[in-house]
Amino acid sequence: MKTNVLSLTIAVILLIVSGCGNKSTDNASGNISEKGQVDESWISLFNGEDLSGWRSFHSDTIVGWTVEDGCLTALGEGGDLGGDIISTEKFDNFILELEWKIAPEGNSGIMFRVLEEGFKTTYATGPEYQLIDDEGFPQPLEDWQTTGANYAMHKASGEIIIKPVGEFNSTRIVVDSSHVEHWLNGIKVVEYELWSEEWQELKDNGKWKDFADYGMAKSGYISLQDHGSKTWFKNIRLKKL
Repeated sequence: MKTNVLSLTIAVILLIVSGCGNKSTDNASGNISEKGQVDESWISLFNGEDLSGWRSFHSDTIVGWTVEDGCLTALGEGGDLGGDIISTEKFDNFILELEWKIAPEGNSGIMFRVLEEGFKTTYATGPEYQLIDDEGFPQPLEDWQTTGANYAMHKASGEIIIKPVGEFNSTRIVVDSSHVEHWLNGIKVVEYELWSEEWQELKDNGKWKDFADYGMAKSGYISLQDHGSKTWFKNIRLKKL
């Protein structure tokens, strides 16, 4: 009887261990599938150790950014001491996932399809997923300025869950030709079509009316914004579509 109980206990333990081993686990190389195979379709854009894969806008080096506790970190210097960074590779259609947190009263953003040649700023070309301290920001915010919004174009709507300042939020951006989705902590909060009549009307009657090239590129860099606020990014990965 004792032998049978022991055998049963060992069998249960082995089953539990086997089940844990089959769970999906993210790593720097991509996504581990249930079969334990690396899903090479995910590209890591940050290795958690150095600034490889990124550079400052209009520069081959990086200023104002560092790696802190495994996070790609904007020191919040802004101006000549800091500035936005861009990926060293251009992307057209993709799913981008990352986690981020921001300092109190902070303001930042994630831009895509950013162009460099002929432009002085990242935001003049690439649409922006807004990151901000919604509760503590010292100035009143328009609905298109809050976290998850398509900055100056589409407000975030629906069930919006934002972690308190100092805690990490998760972001997912889907860009498939003209179709764009913003996800915040697992919930879709923005969806729009680039170059549609509705999009063009918003552009013509808003902040971007004098920026002819805003949102027009079909391929470009991923950009992380230094808006003078300390901001942390981690687990940055991308899947090409």
